[in-house]
Amino acid sequence: MPTMFPPRPPLLFAPRRLARAALLALLLGAAGLAGLSHADTDADRARAALRSGEILPLSRILDTVSRQYAGDVIDVKLDRDDGIWKYEVKLLLPTSAVAKLEYDARDATLLKARGHDLDQARKPRP
Repeated sequence: MPTMFPPRPPLLFAPRRLARAALLALLLGAAGLAGLSHADTDADRARAALRSGEILPLSRILDTVSRQYAGDVIDVKLDRDDGIWKYEVKLLLPTSAVAKLEYDARDATLLKARGHDLDQARKPRP
């Protein structure tokens, strides 16, 4: 028995489905690129601050930490709060306690130091 309607195109190539798929891909791509550009912006700002001498390199901060405290650095973050760059350092002390140290990224000045047994881990000044 012959059909009275022409055959339908495959669903994959239907114009409405193509339009929806293209729109979805465009939206997802834009959302992904927005996230990447934000990450690139943060990294670019930090890199520019380092190149301009606005902040010290991480190696200088780690050297300062090792001269001041006994322990192992387990985490470091570079943040900008209220226009001031800061290195936030987590230190595993010899007593197995974790201390949090905050340094001014411009000159390695210790801004905050918190943690149990931190006084015991402090090295004497030369």
